[in-house]
Amino acid sequence: MTRPHNDLQTLLTAPILPTLLRLAAPNVLAMVMTVLVGMAETYYVGRLGTAPLAAMALVFPFAMLTQMMSAGAMGGGVSAAISRALGASDTARAQTLLLHALVIGVGAGVIYSAIFLTFGPRLYELLGGRDAVLEEAVRYSGVLFAGALLVWLINTLASVLRGTGNMRTPSVALVATALLQIILGGVLALGAGPVPAMGMVGVALGHIIATAAGVAYFLWYLITGQGRLTMPCQRFEMQGGMFADILKVGAVACLSPVQSVLAILIFTGLLAQLGTEALAGYGIGQRLEFLLIPIAFGIGVASVPMVGMAMGSGNVQRARRVAWVAGGVSAFNLALIGAVVTLAPDVWARLFTQDEAVLSYARHYLVTAGPAFPFFGLGLTLYFASQGAGQVMGPVLAGTLRLVLVAGAGLWLAQHQGTSGHFYQLVAWAMVLYGLATAAAVKFTPWSRKV
Repeated sequence: MTRPHNDLQTLLTAPILPTLLRLAAPNVLAMVMTVLVGMAETYYVGRLGTAPLAAMALVFPFAMLTQMMSAGAMGGGVSAAISRALGASDTARAQTLLLHALVIGVGAGVIYSAIFLTFGPRLYELLGGRDAVLEEAVRYSGVLFAGALLVWLINTLASVLRGTGNMRTPSVALVATALLQIILGGVLALGAGPVPAMGMVGVALGHIIATAAGVAYFLWYLITGQGRLTMPCQRFEMQGGMFADILKVGAVACLSPVQSVLAILIFTGLLAQLGTEALAGYGIGQRLEFLLIPIAFGIGVASVPMVGMAMGSGNVQRARRVAWVAGGVSAFNLALIGAVVTLAPDVWARLFTQDEAVLSYARHYLVTAGPAFPFFGLGLTLYFASQGAGQVMGPVLAGTLRLVLVAGAGLWLAQHQGTSGHFYQLVAWAMVLYGLATAAAVKFTPWSRKV
């Protein structure tokens, strides 16, 4: 019965690096499965042809935005609020925060579905989608975003558990969900036995069904009292202060993934003008850039309860050390990935297409952007650590600088007949700026225990 207390003391006093790695290991495994899901789905769509692959490039940024906002941004706000309450030994507050987090997750999921089911087709058209590409994008997204509520719920529930320092349970559940998604996506998209091939719609349905199964498991886990916190099946009084504790971090943090996606959308729209092959090739490289986010997430989310509990107990110095160690580990991991795709871009690119015209664009992107990956990892992980401290404005402003650079330089290149190579160089420099600016924000922003 004393284990939860001992676990809490470990997060507050144990050596930082081994504790961080122990917490991060299951998260990284879960995020590796997320990468495999992305690879599998892109492979399935690649089997369907170039037009579906280009359509996925149009929809994918918005699909990843769902994940980034629900898991990394608002989810970080949930984890941070709960971990700070536990660090201050206020379990009752953490219990109440759980219920308020669910209200936020449900509301955000409904709003997200409504927005993209209503305005999605117009957005894809504005990004350059035409004819068969636009038709495929609309069909795929119509099914995918109908399940946005489930995505918000599964990530909110996982964030609640992570806020208590429990990384293993949500990671195991997400790995199982990812495996189910890979199987269902392939069967429903390409057909198997009596199951007809449903194309891109099948990929979306596999995602929704697997996510629903994950939500059901998390609800069972919390309702039956398997963890440190329990979700009572009864009415509760909503309190503005509880919502504020989550939203003051989560709502501001949501600006960061929006900025990241806007940067990607600018490039997508500009490169769509160069033709379907250019858009499909960039989509392959773009997908790897998005999949770097889960890798950094695996480290960053492990730092949130460590930073949050240290802040809640008043140990600001330890909280800062955790942030810098986590940022360094993430930069190292992404540097390895960047080195691989820079030296051997076909390792990634040929997983999805054998079309030489598409491959040439994908190779160029990977070779150019790969060396900047560690800066992206550093910035993103420090953003997560800042959530634990309740100080996300600096990292969000760093994302704003990145967006301004992308928009300004991107438009200038478009007006001066910039080539795909020029745009890829801009991607790389934007990553470098983001990493350095976020590090500077963390370095010079005062962290206070009164968050």
